[in-house]
Amino acid sequence: MAAAGGHTIPDLVGPDLRVLFSGINPSLYSAATGHHFARPGNRFWPALHRSGFTPRQLHPSEQFELPAMGLGITNVVARASARADELTPAELIAGGEILAALATHWRPRYLAVLGVTAYRTAFGRRKAAIGPQPESIGGVPVWVLPNPSGLNAHFQLDDLATEFAALRAATE
Repeated sequence: MAAAGGHTIPDLVGPDLRVLFSGINPSLYSAATGHHFARPGNRFWPALHRSGFTPRQLHPSEQFELPAMGLGITNVVARASARADELTPAELIAGGEILAALATHWRPRYLAVLGVTAYRTAFGRRKAAIGPQPESIGGVPVWVLPNPSGLNAHFQLDDLATEFAALRAATE
């Protein structure tokens, strides 16, 4: 997996998205497979399904089914790493600028950033909390969700699904 360090995964974006989900950055496992949120133990796909965004739990290799459901995936920082805390504040800020441009271009109904600490750093919102944000990014409303990484012990799967479901309800 170390050979995947620094690799990137193409964005999964397009027109007419209900939600563009933005992870912090790809794991080494995701970079090696080429699929977003692919690391075993990552709870993105189960939370997406349990919250009602998808009719069944998709495998990361089925990520290309998401745009037909109005969903896309990108990352704040494109570079893969073993842990998100390996990213520098400068990388997160630069990634935030790129993410804002992506939101401006594609105009999803919501931009969902998965990780409040990364969001705070990338966009200079030191007091941001989980949930809808008062400011938009690139003219798009923002919703901050918990990081679904298995390393995030603060949120269990049911808690993640509840937070995802609140966003899903806002998009309907």
